[in-house]
Amino acid sequence: MELLWDGIKFGLALSILVGPLLFALIQTSIEEGFRAGWMLGLGIWVSDLLFVAVTYFAISLVAAITKWDGLEMTLGIVGGIILILFGTGSLLSRPPAIKNMKNKAIRHHSYLSLWLKGFLLNTLNPFTFFFWIGVSGLVFTNQEPTDADALYFYGGLIGTLVVTDSTKAALAKAIRRWLKPHYILWLRRIVGAVFIVFGIVLLVRVSIFHHLT
Repeated sequence: MELLWDGIKFGLALSILVGPLLFALIQTSIEEGFRAGWMLGLGIWVSDLLFVAVTYFAISLVAAITKWDGLEMTLGIVGGIILILFGTGSLLSRPPAIKNMKNKAIRHHSYLSLWLKGFLLNTLNPFTFFFWIGVSGLVFTNQEPTDADALYFYGGLIGTLVVTDSTKAALAKAIRRWLKPHYILWLRRIVGAVFIVFGIVLLVRVSIFHHLT
């Protein structure tokens, strides 16, 4: 049960980090409602589960991948470009006209596209890759984990993320009744700008790292 508690603590720590995923979840939930935000979150959680499976069941493969000198550079470039593209789209587009904004959210993206957005944002983020490798190494370095140990730890971590992300989506939807249309427009612009900044920072960081090495 100690590993379950460790997983919950890691999940809580991860849930309070401020990054592009948080802004995307809040924006989607405010503009398109709880279900849309939840589908975006589902894409993130599925991506996390894939990382868990790879880091736990394919340790040798992960070790080989991490030894590749171009790993961080490749992930950084692809992830940075994806963030900039999503940010530019959010910055330049306008939210749809919402006639009855206080009572009803209007979904203007398919659930599949929302799921895919969450999946790509999480999968192509270098932080996610190194986070799961680091967590696995930190928790299981001094012990040979059983399947039950892994289930307790990763179950607690992923379960905490699902609960906290769902709560964020519900709260974001709840505050939309007090938001006027121009606030939604500014929220979209802010989220777009945040995505672009994160993307540029990511590209600059991997470029500097490449030159230093």
